[in-house]
Amino acid sequence: MKHEEKEPVTWRSLREEREYGLYWYSALWRVLRPILVGLTVAVIVAGLGMSLWQKLYDEFAGPVDAADDEQVLFEIASGQSLTRVANNLEAAGLIHNRTVFKYYCDFAGLGQKLQIGQYGLKRSMSMAEIANQLTTGDGNPLVRNITLIPGETVEDFAAKMVRDGVLTEKETFLSLCRSGEAFRDYYYVADVLATKTAGSRKYVLEGYLAPDTYEVYVTATAEDLIRKLLSQTEAVFPAEMQERAEALGFTMDQILTLASLIEKEAGAGDFARVSAVFHNRLKAGMKLQSDVTIHYITGVRKMALEGDDLSANSPYNTYVYAGLPVGPICSPSAAAIQAALYPDETYVAENYLYFCAKNPDSGDLYFSRTLAEHEQAVAIYAPLWKKYDERRGIQ
Repeated sequence: MKHEEKEPVTWRSLREEREYGLYWYSALWRVLRPILVGLTVAVIVAGLGMSLWQKLYDEFAGPVDAADDEQVLFEIASGQSLTRVANNLEAAGLIHNRTVFKYYCDFAGLGQKLQIGQYGLKRSMSMAEIANQLTTGDGNPLVRNITLIPGETVEDFAAKMVRDGVLTEKETFLSLCRSGEAFRDYYYVADVLATKTAGSRKYVLEGYLAPDTYEVYVTATAEDLIRKLLSQTEAVFPAEMQERAEALGFTMDQILTLASLIEKEAGAGDFARVSAVFHNRLKAGMKLQSDVTIHYITGVRKMALEGDDLSANSPYNTYVYAGLPVGPICSPSAAAIQAALYPDETYVAENYLYFCAKNPDSGDLYFSRTLAEHEQAVAIYAPLWKKYDERRGIQ
């Protein structure tokens, strides 16, 4: 076997190998260099960002003194605003900056959730921890929600406010609603007080407290509550409704009165049809003979009305007096007001003049054009009315 001859190693071959290795190293470095530079910059920027964030947190949102666990008694008193609370927290050395605290609470939706009471806070607590404790503590809220339901009367609402702890007694509220004198600055109240029948009303403000849900301070007085509700009345009876009422030959007060009858007589689906019946009867000079006006007088919802009920001597009695009652009998909804202004055109054109309840539990109504049709319907449904009254213990 012959030995293979190896190529002798020369200075030139060594140089070529070295140059080849340097080429790949240089190529690899050209690829890696921008990546390494980018990563280095990103690390530096992230570090600066974290440092800046930590600095801002420490100066504005972090604990005033992370090592101080001593309790500081802090009180939120009734009627204090978020601004006042923020000022007091800064003055007590519990937060770094009152403005930052206020903006944080507003942004987080905590501004209206601060609760009255005394709290044991610490300077080692962060701003967020303090805000959370002040909104979920044992105190009472600065504000609460109240709701006036469509169809409720002034007396219904006053009783509910006492029952819910919003008012301690109802007579002040009722007295203010009865006279209305304290609210002459509302033009529609002034208009009512200027009428000859104002003194005949059970409550001057009946029908003028707009149904809705309202946010009020826990310290709100009876007058504060009334003003809150009256302020919404103009919103639910805007200028275009005033114009429509005038076109029909009605005042705002008359439309609210009519709407209150509609609210009590029917479900929303029948509002426009009931309105048409009332418009037709008013146009014909007929008495409205609305049972709900008797309910307002007696304070009892009795379905099977009798002679004594129907003959009650009251300006609200539409069985005795023609036309609309002396004033509204409840707080009507926006839908009822709309129906009072825009009765069902078909029922108006076809001259429907009567309606009666079918089953009192369902609230369905039966409409008739003639007295004969109406009397026939009454004969059918009257036994259901009596049974309804008996179940509720009404004689």
